[in-house]
Amino acid sequence: MSVEVRDNPAEQRFEIYESGVRAGLAEYQMSGDRMTLTHTETSPEFGGRGLAKQLIEFALTQARERGLAVIPVCPYVLRVIAENQETYLDLVPGSVRARFNLPESA
Repeated sequence: MSVEVRDNPAEQRFEIYESGVRAGLAEYQMSGDRMTLTHTETSPEFGGRGLAKQLIEFALTQARERGLAVIPVCPYVLRVIAENQETYLDLVPGSVRARFNLPESA
């Protein structure tokens, strides 16, 4: 099984494909240099394979590479950041961390 993750800027979402079939997506909204990740979902038949985490890690890596701040409105995105603070916390602006119950520093 091959897994591919890509950005679909026309639809404002990242998409993950397994063997050519879309398995999930992560929606976002852009505002200047901020990416607000609003919703993540995987199709039930692809559940339990870690695809959602791969998808969000890709989205967060893309944000870093593009120099974007991340606003984790989606609960799943927030969970990935909270569980991997040493890797992703710096993407969330300090001014909004308290809003998401995130610490000031990792």
